[in-house]
Amino acid sequence: MVAARVEEAAESITVTYSPGGHRSRFTRSWLAGHALTGDTPGDHRTEDAKRLWPDGDPAGPGGPAAAPSTVGDWDRFRDDAAHRASCLRAVLRDGFALIRGVPCRPGMVTAVAGCFGYVRETNYGRIFDVRVEAAPSHLAYTGQALSPHTDNPYRDPVPTIQLLHCQASAAEGGDTILVDGFAAAARLRAIDEGSFRALAHTSVPFVIDDRSTALRACQPLIDLDPYVRVRGVRFSNRSSGTVRRPYPEVAAFYAAYRRWAGLLAHPERALTMRLRPGDCLIFDNTRILHGRTAFTSAGGRHLQGCYADLDALASALAVVDRQEVVA
Repeated sequence: MVAARVEEAAESITVTYSPGGHRSRFTRSWLAGHALTGDTPGDHRTEDAKRLWPDGDPAGPGGPAAAPSTVGDWDRFRDDAAHRASCLRAVLRDGFALIRGVPCRPGMVTAVAGCFGYVRETNYGRIFDVRVEAAPSHLAYTGQALSPHTDNPYRDPVPTIQLLHCQASAAEGGDTILVDGFAAAARLRAIDEGSFRALAHTSVPFVIDDRSTALRACQPLIDLDPYVRVRGVRFSNRSSGTVRRPYPEVAAFYAAYRRWAGLLAHPERALTMRLRPGDCLIFDNTRILHGRTAFTSAGGRHLQGCYADLDALASALAVVDRQEVVA
């Protein structure tokens, strides 16, 4: 049995343990911050740590003007830790940031990722090119519109960060669309809690199966943490499989799915931007859905992309913040 003697001071408490006589000094502020009772613990991945957009009443549609916008400069992002931290903080808080002035050279998207983490290579390669192909193997390699979706839901775990670097713009169309999936989930919970629960508690099979790849992951469309906070969303009607559950559950799920899809497709929830050559978009693939408008082949629209991870981004930001405190 361990015994202890406690000495209290104005700003600290000292505990002397026996046997051995080891002494530990705790500040009262540290003890308050680590108390066993109080608010639910913080987690930068959940909705509590985010600024949702459009803002305002989650039961209302909001509007695109309410979406945040953080624009960084490549030279400063690369060389100025404070500027880089501001952009990374926006990715965690708002779901995305736009870096301008990245040289339009092949592979530069990995240099952007390397400023805060590591490239996550997938079956699409270390870098993937999004442009029109003569014999496309994927809808992304056409000029057709892409409805908002999250990438790689058939992978477990999914890549949590996506980067898209614009090398060339289309002459007409090809605008990028972003949707805050956490904000849409909050609205669904506010207006139809039953549908919210159905999507959060039903595993959906996501599948990709071609000549070189066969991947499958079963995950809910809305991911919750143990405190029932939204921690991630998935949506891709091109790779989702059939839910096989007892009929009443299946009927409830697809009714909820239809309502969820309607919320995500609502035009007032979409932030539309036109990427210019040199623009690099960094966004949270577990929160932000992305898509595009249709475009013509004129202009040769070309994006280069890669994946990275949120934990590395959060680590890079924490290191910068810690250095600022020490300084």
